[in-house]
Amino acid sequence: MPKQTFVLNGRTVTVDVADDVRLLWVLRDLLGVTGPKYGCGINVCKACTSHINGKAFNPCAVPVGKLKADDEVTTIEGLPGTSSGSGLHPMQRAWLENDVSQCGYCQPGQIMAAVALVKRLRREGRALRESDLDGIRNICRCGTYVRIREAIEQGAREMR
Repeated sequence: MPKQTFVLNGRTVTVDVADDVRLLWVLRDLLGVTGPKYGCGINVCKACTSHINGKAFNPCAVPVGKLKADDEVTTIEGLPGTSSGSGLHPMQRAWLENDVSQCGYCQPGQIMAAVALVKRLRREGRALRESDLDGIRNICRCGTYVRIREAIEQGAREMR
């Protein structure tokens, strides 16, 4: 079995797994990282949204063999470590303060998509707009989209 090495939540990991195994299964089944959820397996629902090298991606659609040893994968478990301060990431705090979760299944993916969006907009030198929120395509089975949008706006204001 080939060895796959990459950085996960700030720590280098190596696993023995075939190149074509989807990263989501490596994360969940081999490494015990359960924040990214399995929803559809075809890059549609976005429940597994995580970051690779700071950008949103869906590990259900990426074979682990496509990763390089220096690729940095961040899941919801590693998100607090990407912000200054201690405890939760500002977007996670905004989620709690806006009482977003109902069932909670999509929330890790929603939060990771929101953080990636805010970071991308800052790199582009602009603020979050209402139309940007329309571009987040993560599916919420409970339909808490109004609270999700409010939390993203609050989290964006508090992110450094």
